[in-house]
Amino acid sequence: MRCFIAIDLDKQIKADLADLQDQIKQTVDLQRSDCTWVRPDAMHLTLKFLGDIPDLGSVDLCRVTEQVAHRHPPFSVEVGHVGHFGGRSAKVLWVGTGQISEPLLALQSDLAECLDVAGWPKEARRYSAHLTLCRIRSAKAGFELAKAAQKYENVTLGRMPVASVTVYQSQLCPEGPQHTPLAHYELG
Repeated sequence: MRCFIAIDLDKQIKADLADLQDQIKQTVDLQRSDCTWVRPDAMHLTLKFLGDIPDLGSVDLCRVTEQVAHRHPPFSVEVGHVGHFGGRSAKVLWVGTGQISEPLLALQSDLAECLDVAGWPKEARRYSAHLTLCRIRSAKAGFELAKAAQKYENVTLGRMPVASVTVYQSQLCPEGPQHTPLAHYELG
């Protein structure tokens, strides 16, 4: 079972992300095969990707997630700032969480620590809170999208309340990944 833990986005942020994707698409000349745009209804703010875990491991995963969620109060996070991963030729175009959100970092860090103790090791790289807009397959498209992203570096989509976390199962399908919620835990 392939799993991850995430924060769900509110409807307004999803609508704003769809508008932003449309704006960016209009600024570059892309072929359909150059990149895969993430459907806004499938976007989420990942706190921890676990990959494949044993089916019975989902019980422990949910227990740890519930305990961590209850220790953190609800907060809000700013969504904005377009960037990319991959150097001069982007591989992934994303929207970040704007200014550093201490409550978000505290939640993610606590979750990573507790999952590490439970047997799911921490990632070597530093956590980067982001929402993936698209995954890029073509170097040419990567250069164009990296350049286009500069125009949106300082864009702010708004603040979003964060009151819960969700444990998801992810199934890879030809039409894109399908995310099924396994458990939902309120903060605080």
